Amino acid sequence: MLVGASTGDDAAVWLLDEDRALVFTADFITPIVDDAATWGRIAAVNAVSDVYAMGGQPLVAINLVAWNSDELSNDLLADVLGGAAKVAAEGRFVIAGGHTVDDKEPKFGLAVVGEVHPDRILTNAGLRPGQELVLTKPLGIGVVSTAIKAGRAPEPLVDAAVASMTRLNEGASEVAREHGATGATDVTGFGLLGHLGRAAQESGVDVSLDVAGVPILAGVRELAAEGLVPGGSSRNLRSVEPQLDRGSTDELDVLLLADAQTSGGLVFGVDPERVERALAQLAATGHQAAHIGRTVAGTGRISLR
Repeated sequence: MLVGASTGDDAAVWLLDEDRALVFTADFITPIVDDAATWGRIAAVNAVSDVYAMGGQPLVAINLVAWNSDELSNDLLADVLGGAAKVAAEGRFVIAGGHTVDDKEPKFGLAVVGEVHPDRILTNAGLRPGQELVLTKPLGIGVVSTAIKAGRAPEPLVDAAVASMTRLNEGASEVAREHGATGATDVTGFGLLGHLGRAAQESGVDVSLDVAGVPILAGVRELAAEGLVPGGSSRNLRSVEPQLDRGSTDELDVLLLADAQTSGGLVFGVDPERVERALAQLAATGHQAAHIGRTVAGTGRISLR
């Protein structure tokens, strides 16, 4: 029995029995850093994110590879696969082979099967009115990726972005479940506004978003002000605009909230009395998390304040 979905069509849950449900997901990305092993790590962390967003644990995955064998060596591919293998070891799941096709533009990712207890499933339809929203990673990856391609990304910012993208959302998922989260979504290609907007619609809530409270990687705002913004961020903003009440928020701030992320964090809702403890636990495990807003009964509107 199909019992839930997370972010759009990115993952689904199939109920096996009263104690077990399987999570199915797949994702792949083009290179966003020069180092092949690091790309493999980022792509693998990105691919398993939906399992964690649904409260599950990845069990087994297969590599999805598109490779230009005329221009790229097998040694580079081995580095990509090695980076993914390190993520699998960290996340305690198995990569059992994979599939490769020829492609002029290289791509890499995983198809993943995970497991979750049916009573602990988190979906993007699970937010409830009166909850406080927590974001577990800073925004700005899209801007950094654009700056890398333009050769204008400072090395410390690249290092911070890579550290964020290679952090598994496993710990964030555990904190969310421990503190009674009923719904969650990961923040990836549609940006914070896109994924949170979808979750608000699916959950039947409105969101009041504290713009100043949303963490942004240091240095991203300056790069965005110079025009280093991915085209996907503008498309994300146009898509969510019908749901959005901007208030007096600056245009650049709104655009950053729509920044297209790779391997972003989770957004989850907890009761007000649990939010500080959840944030403290996230901070203690190295997450740059923040309390970014709250939910009320509604129809999927997002108000910026």
